[in-house]
Amino acid sequence: MTPTTARLHQALAAAATCAALLLPTWAQSQPAVPEAAIRKALSERLPGLPKIDEIRRTPMANLFEVRVGSEIYYSDAQGNHLIQGQLIDTRSRRDLTQERLDRINAIAFDSLPLKDAITLVRGNGKRKLAVFEDPNCGYCKRFERDLQKVNDVTVHLFLMPILGPESTEQSRNVWCAKDKVRAWSDLMLSDMPAPAAASGCDSGALARNVEFARKMRITGTPTLVFANGTRVPGAIGAAQVEKLLAEAQTP
Repeated sequence: MTPTTARLHQALAAAATCAALLLPTWAQSQPAVPEAAIRKALSERLPGLPKIDEIRRTPMANLFEVRVGSEIYYSDAQGNHLIQGQLIDTRSRRDLTQERLDRINAIAFDSLPLKDAITLVRGNGKRKLAVFEDPNCGYCKRFERDLQKVNDVTVHLFLMPILGPESTEQSRNVWCAKDKVRAWSDLMLSDMPAPAAASGCDSGALARNVEFARKMRITGTPTLVFANGTRVPGAIGAAQVEKLLAEAQTP
């Protein structure tokens, strides 16, 4: 090893030692999230703002995420300004707000009460999808037509009657039908209502579905849940369903 090379190695070792010593100091120098100050300011100045669930640091200096349920806001350290909008990382072109919302709104697939769902299998059924639908929802009917183009999937349908008494009655008739899958398909694709449910049929699953949806903040139909937890509100086309099914299977 030449003297120059030896000096270079010594310099690198010294730099590494210096970095190791400074790292804890740097971490300790980061100011704590001013959670109490932000909460106090916002609650006093915006009394109509719902309960704040969480306050976190963001990648942007002096900007803090304020989560209210499934809504994301941003505040300075004093709570003097509140911003509603998308935080974009321009270097990676990532929508950090949407990524955060996707994590917040994700629903663990194994937490779904599948016993209260109607299950249908197409093709090999290897891919999984859960859908919350109301029989009187026009967007649900459009989605069901598009879903006919998707194969090799197991669909767990949660009847979620939220659009009035007629929705409850039609959902009960479908749930109590001898062939639930056929009754649902006839209703949504051909406008053929299911026969009236027998008086003794237990349709408690419908109320449980509505309650589960409330807990998960599912407020509209259709709402889709994929195997990786991704939640999608609203009707989407077959191509988008295929894309999300493929992503849900990616390790």
